[in-house]
Amino acid sequence: MSKIKPSQGAAYARIMGVGGYRPTRVVPNEVILEKIDSSDEWIRSRSGIATRHWASEEETVAAMSVEAAGKAIADAGITPEQIGGVIVSTVSHFKQTPAIATEIAHKVGAGRPAAFDISAGCAGFGYGLTLAKGMIVEGSAEYVLVIGVERLSDLTDLEDRATAFLFGDGAGAVIVGPSNVPAIGPTVWGSEGDKSETIKQTVAWDEFHAERPEKFPAITQEGQAVFRWAVFEMAKVAQQALDAAGIAPEDLDVFIPHQANMRIIDSMVKTLKLPEHVTVARDVETTGNTSAASIPLAMERLLATGQAKSGDTALVIGFGAGLVYAATVVTLP
Repeated sequence: MSKIKPSQGAAYARIMGVGGYRPTRVVPNEVILEKIDSSDEWIRSRSGIATRHWASEEETVAAMSVEAAGKAIADAGITPEQIGGVIVSTVSHFKQTPAIATEIAHKVGAGRPAAFDISAGCAGFGYGLTLAKGMIVEGSAEYVLVIGVERLSDLTDLEDRATAFLFGDGAGAVIVGPSNVPAIGPTVWGSEGDKSETIKQTVAWDEFHAERPEKFPAITQEGQAVFRWAVFEMAKVAQQALDAAGIAPEDLDVFIPHQANMRIIDSMVKTLKLPEHVTVARDVETTGNTSAASIPLAMERLLATGQAKSGDTALVIGFGAGLVYAATVVTLP
């Protein structure tokens, strides 16, 4: 017989509050065109992006995260001291250690919570959400702060015609807490490591240190390969998440996919055969691809503008470098 006493967690978990932060500088396509041979029409037709936000020197990964977290905490109606875990998904915090989550936890006044970073690219918010749900149900925390944050402008090669127009900066945060009813469905997640070269950093940090190439490391991707994978494979994953939650497409109120590309979003809507009443997040048009921050930022905007409301049933799916993915059905806060 085990002498370990059983965990005393909640029956279920739910998203209780959401917050977002977009840098003050808005960058239109015209600025991108100063460095690449393209056109505003081409960028819009290929990606749906018209503008994106780029962070200033003061708008650090930590500073943006603290702003978004403060809004999520207030929206959830809890105090920072009640937070028992801080999970931060980012690929643009340049210190290998310590985790930026520890600094953010301190700055929001969370006391001494478990705090750690995860690296799951554009699927990072879904990974963090799932880990938070497990912590609450298992009983190791009552409330968990989950943040997706990126300063991808630091990792963008402005002379790369394939990616220069894609990326933006920002932070999105949610508070996950206990629930008496299911409000975060089973997560369908995974990876396809054989495709890890399709989205990658151009030069590894150890190579950069040893050889000092002319250009700073940047993110690059094989656009067509990523597009095909996202359109055909991620629609299947999204359907699996619906099935796991016992939800039919017509039962959905909102669809919040990773804001990678408008064409990918529209293709997934078509493949999933989502009814016209389902609100679809298209934040990519004015925010660009903010990787792990894109889903919570899109969620925050839909709620703030009234396009979605508290209690709506939403399908969220993230996918990106790795290649990794995570999809689940949630009840909006």
